[in-house]
Amino acid sequence: LRREARLRREYLYRKAREESQRAAQDRKEKVRRALEENRLIPTELRREALTLQGSLEFDDAGGEGVTNHVDDEYRWAGVEDPKVMITTSRDPSSRLKMFAKELKLVFPGAQRMNRGRHEVGALVRACKANGVTDLLVVHEHRGTP
Repeated sequence: LRREARLRREYLYRKAREESQRAAQDRKEKVRRALEENRLIPTELRREALTLQGSLEFDDAGGEGVTNHVDDEYRWAGVEDPKVMITTSRDPSSRLKMFAKELKLVFPGAQRMNRGRHEVGALVRACKANGVTDLLVVHEHRGTP
C-alpha cells in the first residue's frame, strides 16, 4: 500500500510539474508573439514580461521530442549500457547464491555483492556515487529466492 501511495504521489507531482512548465511555456509564447508582431503585451503578463523575455533568449528545443516524463525515462536507452548491482543478504543460502549468479548472467555487466549489515539507503547512495543505474535486492522467503 505504501508503495502504491508513493507511486501515486510521484505521478501526480510529475503531472503537476509538467502542467506548470506547459503554462510557463504558453506565457513565454504569448510574450514572444506580442514582441514579434509589435503589439501590446497582455495585461496579465506585464509584470513578469521582462523576466519572460530574458528567459526566451536561452530557450531551445532540447530533449529531442521529449514531451512528458514517460518519454524522458527512456531517453538514454541504447546510448549507454546500464550498470546493474545485485545484492543478497548477509549469509545467502546456496539456492539464493545460484539465483543471484543466474541473474548476473542475465544482465550483462552486472555485479553481485552481499549486503552484509549495510542499510539499503547506504547501498543506494554508494551505487549513485559509483554510477550504478539499477540495484536489484534479492532475498529469500522460507528458502525460496
